[in-house]
Amino acid sequence: MEDVDGEEMPGAIVEAFLEREEGVRALLEELEKLTIEGRHGEVRDRVRNLADSDESVFYTVAFSLTNSQQFFGDVEAQLDVTAADRLRDLADTFPALAEPFNIVRTERADDRLNPVTDTSYAVSYHRGVESPMVTYSPLSGEQELYESRGTPSEVLRVASDLTGATTDALDVAMDNDYSVNTEELSALIDRREELETELNKLRDQLDELRRTPVTDE
Repeated sequence: MEDVDGEEMPGAIVEAFLEREEGVRALLEELEKLTIEGRHGEVRDRVRNLADSDESVFYTVAFSLTNSQQFFGDVEAQLDVTAADRLRDLADTFPALAEPFNIVRTERADDRLNPVTDTSYAVSYHRGVESPMVTYSPLSGEQELYESRGTPSEVLRVASDLTGATTDALDVAMDNDYSVNTEELSALIDRREELETELNKLRDQLDELRRTPVTDE
């Protein structure tokens, strides 16, 4: 939203919300029910539709659900306490919607798409192929993006491809003299150290497996 940080914000966008408050609350009630039912992908799409169709309402709800005292204070200063209290009530009434609204706000503001916030996985063993198996799902908030199952080497192929994509992206930045912000650089260093720790463990495991004789059952 181009004027989200302008002098008229948040007064202008909150007024737009207040004009449509009844309908917006009905929508939020629907989204809350879908969240309870675990239909997180549908909730994400509905929130995106709101952002596309009415930015003022979307940003008002998104900022309200963060429960930001600064935001509420700005509303009080530009409008009145009553308006701020009505927005505080959104945070109290629909806490389960804070995450999908925050993720969509991140998508809009920072050019993300389904940002991965965690990865769930489970391990098993398949005797038929004599290999461990890994079932994993990248998560974006509560939304499961997809589920995949494969052998360790197949999973590592995905990890290798993504690592290659990361180094390609950094090559583009360096070739064009683009800066990489301090927070991102620090996070990259942390991720690299984590990768090195896991790769060292993997190296030890492979060495041990090579020394273990293969026996037929």
